[in-house]
Amino acid sequence: MIIRVQHEDFDTAALQRELLAGRSDVGAIASFVGLVRDLAGDPLQQMTLEHYPGMTEKALEGIASRATERWRVLDLAIIHRIGALKPADQIVLVMVASAHRGDAFEACEFIMDYLKTEAPFWKKETSDRGEKWVEARKSDIFAQKKWNS
Repeated sequence: MIIRVQHEDFDTAALQRELLAGRSDVGAIASFVGLVRDLAGDPLQQMTLEHYPGMTEKALEGIASRATERWRVLDLAIIHRIGALKPADQIVLVMVASAHRGDAFEACEFIMDYLKTEAPFWKKETSDRGEKWVEARKSDIFAQKKWNS
């Protein structure tokens, strides 16, 4: 299991090779890469992500553990960036390896939904209008709740 919180960008191909190193039992890898987006109307200059070292990694490990308990996951990676990011920068990667695509897809989606609502990251957007802290969207909370059934 690869869990990293880092300032530097990540290489998805290198991380996939790291997950697959020495394995022949993986039949599917599902991945999600989130990017900093600039919403129309208020040009984003940057997004700054803050976290509590140690606490954040522990929360990510907990989310990953819940996914491995629910689906047949062979390995996974969660990489989340912190610091100042510009529009179009990579911000998060979730990559799940499984024997079957269904487990990989569902575990990947589950992890991402929980990252958006439960991971202790604080996001501040800076635009021409100033700075504002970003809260979880209602759609993110709704997406996370579907896993409770």
